[in-house]
Amino acid sequence: MNATQHEYLVLSRGKWDKNASTEDIERAIKTFYEWIELHIAAGKMKHGTRLSTNRAVVSRSGIVIDGPFGESKEIIGGYWFIIARNLQEAAELAAGNPCAQFGLHYEIRPLEPERASAYKPANETPE
Repeated sequence: MNATQHEYLVLSRGKWDKNASTEDIERAIKTFYEWIELHIAAGKMKHGTRLSTNRAVVSRSGIVIDGPFGESKEIIGGYWFIIARNLQEAAELAAGNPCAQFGLHYEIRPLEPERASAYKPANETPE
């Protein structure tokens, strides 16, 4: 990665289309792994991983292990990384993901290399 490139986190969200066949989904998954390996070899992506269906939520109200959790559209199935010049280029790379044809969608977020500070506005800062 050179100085003109940045790293982006890609979150795979959603659920498979109910009308898609198991064979079509399996084919899309196989094609995805081939697609991502080509981009990794080209230095445009980095491995991520699938996420387990087990989860816990920790907040000031305590620890929740058995739910309730977010809606299915908020489900994150996995993640990986894109290396690109800008967010537009990262989004264009992610748009080539073959699984998008079967209901999944992708949130692309630039990684922030700076340490968090309460004095600098961030995602967690109230409006």
